[in-house]
Amino acid sequence: MTDALPLRVTVEDAWDEVLLELAPETPVGEIKRQALVRTRVKGDPAQYVLKYRGAELSDESQTVAASGLVPNGALIVMARRRRPVR
Repeated sequence: MTDALPLRVTVEDAWDEVLLELAPETPVGEIKRQALVRTRVKGDPAQYVLKYRGAELSDESQTVAASGLVPNGALIVMARRRRPVR
């Protein structure tokens, strides 16, 4: 078994940071799903995007290892569509 990769994930809707330790073979989509669950953000995960270093990780079936994430890398989960400011 391989070592878990520690990641820091900020969920924009909650402005809360979640610390995750995932196996390198975990799909990237699982990062988003776990972060939303842990911050108690309700909603369809498909309505959110996961970004790393400013770029969207669009292939959510790609593994954590294959996506180039580094230990303690900072990711952000944000709404797919911008919301109007009132």
